[in-house]
Amino acid sequence: MPMKSLQDLFVDELKDSYNAEKQLLKALPKMAKKASAPELRSAFEEHLEVTRGHVERLEQVMNELDLPLRGKQCKGIQGIIEEGAELMEEDAEPAVMDAGLIAGGQRAEHYEIAAYGSLRTFAETLGYTAAARLLQQTLDEEKEADQKLSQLAMGMVNEEAAEGEGQYQMAGKATRRGRNGR
Repeated sequence: MPMKSLQDLFVDELKDSYNAEKQLLKALPKMAKKASAPELRSAFEEHLEVTRGHVERLEQVMNELDLPLRGKQCKGIQGIIEEGAELMEEDAEPAVMDAGLIAGGQRAEHYEIAAYGSLRTFAETLGYTAAARLLQQTLDEEKEADQKLSQLAMGMVNEEAAEGEGQYQMAGKATRRGRNGR
């Protein structure tokens, strides 16, 4: 499809995000199963339910624009999921695995935050007020999920992972790895 207008880009990005959410519906249960911290497992399970709502909202927007309910392959989220799958095959200590799962989850969230921020702005510019409102709601939920993962990382997971053997040697003394999140 040639992209000659913001409308064309908006439609392309909607399809991309729709496919991304569908891919995440398959990835989140695997991440939840691999998580050892109950709080992290619960966060992934809760976000799975929230992600179902994201799919429904995108379907609503696409229906209102009379677009087919299929997406184009989202290579960005596919790459993030593939990296996460590689991590989940590693022989890692449980807390280290959890820290890696959080990092991967936040990569996905940041990708989605960028996508939904752009989609919302495109919708506003194009005069799609209802779509903009729905996309903002999803954007807010993606930001919440990112915050929750940051809190889990900083609250317990990274400290537990740092207790393991994986300390770096810098300037002659052991240092701990930095925290996920902000």
